[in-house]
Amino acid sequence: MHKSAGAIIKNKNGEILMQDRAQFPPGWACPAGHIKKGETPEEGLIREVEEETGLIILEYKKIFHEFVEWNECSKGVRGHDWHVFEILKWQGEVRSSREAKEMKWVKLQELKNLKLEKVWGYWFKKLKII
Repeated sequence: MHKSAGAIIKNKNGEILMQDRAQFPPGWACPAGHIKKGETPEEGLIREVEEETGLIILEYKKIFHEFVEWNECSKGVRGHDWHVFEILKWQGEVRSSREAKEMKWVKLQELKNLKLEKVWGYWFKKLKII
């Protein structure tokens, strides 16, 4: 079973940082990735966010922990134990990584117009954002 950590990062205007994924699974997603063996979900969160965005996480809170059996990844694994965090405080400048075709701040009302990665559509529905 794979474990994943994801970050919902909002700027001062309430926009969410989203990336159009360059790898499977396709679609727009928040920064996220697999938690490495020996890492806590929080350590995986901090590492993944810095790798994918260049941002340093200073404060966060966990908003979901759930096993999502239908969630697939590029490694061919189906089912992920997800830890989703809201980022409360961060520092640095956003930069894109090789994992994203594009990265941008998205207004909440615009999320429904994006082709979301399936699991992020699921999280945004649970949060009643879309």
